[in-house]
Amino acid sequence: MSSSPQTHDRPHQGPPPTGVRVLVVEDDPSISQLVVSYLERDGFVVDVAWDGETGVDLARSAQPDVVVLDLMLPGVDGIEVCRRIRTFSDAYVVMLTARIEEMDRLIGLSVGADDYLGKPFSPRELIARIRAMLRRPRAADPSTEPIRRFGDLQIDPVAREVQLEDKLLELTRTEFDLLEVLSAHPRRVFERRLLLEEVWGGDWFGDDHVVEVHVGNLRRKLGDDPQAPRYIRTVRGVGYRMGSG
Repeated sequence: MSSSPQTHDRPHQGPPPTGVRVLVVEDDPSISQLVVSYLERDGFVVDVAWDGETGVDLARSAQPDVVVLDLMLPGVDGIEVCRRIRTFSDAYVVMLTARIEEMDRLIGLSVGADDYLGKPFSPRELIARIRAMLRRPRAADPSTEPIRRFGDLQIDPVAREVQLEDKLLELTRTEFDLLEVLSAHPRRVFERRLLLEEVWGGDWFGDDHVVEVHVGNLRRKLGDDPQAPRYIRTVRGVGYRMGSG
């Protein structure tokens, strides 16, 4: 592997490629090469960037379905890279971090990452998590779903758009999926475990704390006060539901 960013499109041996494109943004050649080899072996098309600026540029031009993003990058770090990518892409983002402090994980998720793995990690686990995200359940026939309204909040399941007071909100895939599940069953209380199953899939095996973080992200974008919620209410000791009453 050379020292400059490059695209890897070697033919996959075995089952046909999935057609899913993954961007790996990692400055450690040994880690990036290992991740790339496992991804390509599993049928993914892979692009690689060695620094944050190149990662943002490749995310814009290659339009990946998934981004595997190192937190500690030279120059522009993974937090800023994720923040920039979220301005134009809803790709799934898995953040890799050697710093396992909770605050680092929370910051990564708060800027739009969907999942994270601490270093050292198993490449097989990374692949399993990516495949789990790509298998996330969707409505069987969303074309029959009407627009849902909660006061000034409007949710369109067909267009996957959310408007608040006629302003279009920019949500990540995970944020929209979470809001879609909650809004499809107004006033129903969803336990954290059930939300994980509905949004992340039944085979999810990551940290279930991601639910709280993504609910917090949603509330900020909705301008929702947890103490006096208009849209997403916490049912203490149980979970979450739509509606303020």
